[in-house]
Amino acid sequence: MGKVYTYEEVQQHRSAESCWVILYGNVYDVTTFVPEHPGGSRIILQLAGQDATEEYDPIHPPGTLEEALPASAKIGTIDESTLPAVEKAPADDPAVEESLMTLDDCLNMDDIEKLATQKMSKKAWAYYYSAGDDLISKRLNNTVYRNILLRPRVFHDVTKCDTSSTLLGNKVNIPLFVSPAAMARLGHPDGEHGIAQACRTYGACQIISNNASQTPEQICAGAAPDQIFGWQLYVNMDIKKSEDMIRRVSKIPQIKFIVLTLDAPVPGKREDDEREGKNVGANLPVRSAAQEGSSSTTTPSPTAASVPTKQGSGSVAAAMFAGTACDLTWHTTLPWLAAQTSLPIVLKGVQTHEDVELAARFAPQIQAVILSNHGGRSADTSPPSIHTLLECKKFCPHVFDSLELWVDGGIKRGTDIVKALALGAKGVGMGRNALFGLGAGGTAGVERVFEILKAEMETAMRLLCVGEIGQLNARHVNARAVERDIFDGVPQGYEEAGLWAKAKKRASKL
Repeated sequence: MGKVYTYEEVQQHRSAESCWVILYGNVYDVTTFVPEHPGGSRIILQLAGQDATEEYDPIHPPGTLEEALPASAKIGTIDESTLPAVEKAPADDPAVEESLMTLDDCLNMDDIEKLATQKMSKKAWAYYYSAGDDLISKRLNNTVYRNILLRPRVFHDVTKCDTSSTLLGNKVNIPLFVSPAAMARLGHPDGEHGIAQACRTYGACQIISNNASQTPEQICAGAAPDQIFGWQLYVNMDIKKSEDMIRRVSKIPQIKFIVLTLDAPVPGKREDDEREGKNVGANLPVRSAAQEGSSSTTTPSPTAASVPTKQGSGSVAAAMFAGTACDLTWHTTLPWLAAQTSLPIVLKGVQTHEDVELAARFAPQIQAVILSNHGGRSADTSPPSIHTLLECKKFCPHVFDSLELWVDGGIKRGTDIVKALALGAKGVGMGRNALFGLGAGGTAGVERVFEILKAEMETAMRLLCVGEIGQLNARHVNARAVERDIFDGVPQGYEEAGLWAKAKKRASKL
């Protein structure tokens, strides 16, 4: 059983030389692990001598503690009667709870986000809400849809409305998928498994985050036999770790494809997240081989990207949470992936038509691309996915014959989904909607998100006189206002001999 410690005794060990923490009622001596923690020693030291369960539990999949620490690190248990009283958060107060709107009162995504914000911790809100720099890309992701107009038709029978479609040949009841959204248990204990259950109810696809707060087995537990999942891959600096995970998820029959994420080789500068992290000890950016820690720090050296942090000595925890590799290339990474899995590859984070065209050359290994700017969380002022979709229609329409083009970012209305589909997207993703739905009401909150968006889709389709997804096309929308803002430079390969000028001249005569 070990010794029973009082809170006052644990409080005496709050330094790098002697660091104890309380987790799940047990006392751990983590002194030797402090310098090895891939997130940096500061995170642990901020929680030294305290009960760190509330900070630790929502962001670490079960089993992490046992793999990260030797059994000898657990030195005893805590006398819970000596723990300080925990003040209730406002949302835990029954009187406040009664004053909040219910899920049924939520009529749109803004209502869902408002309710979630009232119920979640500040740490969860900051992580979900945050985006790069001035949040320009995040806002544009949403507002770009407002500049695309619908073109309703009349005098058609709109009794039936079928929202079913396929993604990579897999049937879905709605072409709205959950983008890889990390740390779902920050917002609600149901976590990614709760999102999966909502996806089962609505026959939707879920892409499981590489940084999920639950294991892939837990997330897929209870999934329908025909339920569709993808697995997001951040290639790890420890390549064996990625290889092991690919083999592991390939054993889950519902996981039908691998999503290789390319738009975050280094973390974007998410200031809301950084500020809240300093207040409450959170520190949740993407870890990178090229850039560690805050995006607000660097060194005077012209070649060092940032202040490095000690990665430890190859511990399991370091392998699990160490940074993403930033040396991926078309001609090295894709052959490596081909040797690891026969599952279709989806590239996430493609933001130019040039890269979409390159992806098409690697079909059929690559079967889809997700046009995405990482929810505005990486390079601020990067284009919304609709811009890239229209770029592809303008410069390389042939790619639609060999790839499925999916989009994500900024979806707030069912009309947004319909507009994207009409412009050629095969699937439409959402991340924050699912996370805020979870924060607003757990699994039921995510189901309400799907319910609202599907109902709005059906209304829009009926007003367009469209009975099924496959009937949507560019004639159902007017995107002229957005087309004015898409890339209009010389496409790659046309620079020499005035080929672009000649091509534009020919096009003007058509």
